[in-house]
This record gives sequence, structure tokens and C-alpha cells, in this order.
Amino acid sequence: MKKAALFDMDGTLVDNTLAHVRAFEVFCARYGVEGWQQRLSQAYGMGNDDIMRLILPEELIHQKGVKALGNEKEAIYREIYAPEIHPVEGLRQLLERLNGAGIHCAVGSSGCRANVDFVLEKCRIGQWFEARISGDAVTHCKPDPEIYLKAAAAVGCDPADCVVFEDAKAGIESARRAGAGRIVALATTLPREVLERETSADLVIDTFADLTDLDALLA
Repeated sequence: MKKAALFDMDGTLVDNTLAHVRAFEVFCARYGVEGWQQRLSQAYGMGNDDIMRLILPEELIHQKGVKALGNEKEAIYREIYAPEIHPVEGLRQLLERLNGAGIHCAVGSSGCRANVDFVLEKCRIGQWFEARISGDAVTHCKPDPEIYLKAAAAVGCDPADCVVFEDAKAGIESARRAGAGRIVALATTLPREVLERETSADLVIDTFADLTDLDALLA
């Protein structure tokens, strides 16, 4: 039986991809950056520094600094998303059931700590998470396994005893490389057929409401 549940954040706890896209639209318009949409589509699940380097011209990064630019974009995102934020369907109920079963829960996100705290606070789900591992707390972001290795360690569990919830290819690869016992993919950011065909996820769901058998999930 699994002892812990590790959750990605963006596209997993919240279906927020469009909010990030809208934030990038405002941010890139501010600096006159063009052609960012296609590059952003390749960046789902990556850490913020890596996304900034993928999307922005080198001269802008040299002038402003990647950290400052990332913080600026994320502040735009939080302002845009705050009025409409809500957890993915069935998440609160699943967290309550996991807590009742004595399952440890942690967040393992490539996002910055400010965004993790923002999501957990605004969705009123922070009380269920024993640990919060964010992209600014690791040396290497997804698809490197470091985030999920640290998340499992933070709740005192071996990765093989963890079920990981993810939505992105980079995150699923990260969980697999960490040795996760089971990986559940949410079809929020990517279509179900892509997740089934192009990732190693053990199960694909549309929302957490699909998880009706907790014993089967944790077996």
C-alpha cells in the first residue's frame, strides 16, 4: 500500500494553464517579445528559469536578470488568476480521504514558492500538505527527479511508496526517474490521448472525481 501522495501544482492542483498564458501575453507585450507562444508550448512542467531562457531574448535576460524577470511574470499571473482560482474538481474530497487513510501529502512543483503558497492559500487546501517542495528549493527542476526525491524524503517515504499526480510530460518523466510507485496523469494541460500514447503514466484521469476507489489507487 502506498504511504504518500505527491502532487504537482500547475495543471494538477489547479487547471491554470490559460492563466499562465494570459500572464505571458501581458509580460511579453511589456518587453516587445514576439513568437513566444510556440516556445511556451514546449515548456510545460519546466522550472521558471528554464522557461524564461527558452522564451526571452538573451539581451533582455542579461539586462534584467532571469530571477527578476521570472518574479515579474509570476506577479502578473497571481494578479490575473486570484479572482477566478479554484481547485481541480474532486481535489478537496480526495485530500480528505487521503488524510483519513493516514496518507502523507506533499507538493512537488517546478513553480516558485510564492506561487505554491498562493495556490494552497487561495484554494484553502494548505492544511492537507505536510511539505511544499518548489522549483526554487532544488538545483534541477523537472524532468530531473530531484523535486520528487525531495518531496518523498520530506514526508519520510521511499518514492516507490508514493503515488504521484502530474499533468505534464516533464513532470511524469521526473516522477518516473525518481522511482515513483504509481503515476496518475490529469488530462488538463494535454489531451488524454497524448498522455496515454507519449508518457509512462500508469493511469490517466480527467479530474480527481474519477478516483472513486481509494484502495485501488493506493495498492
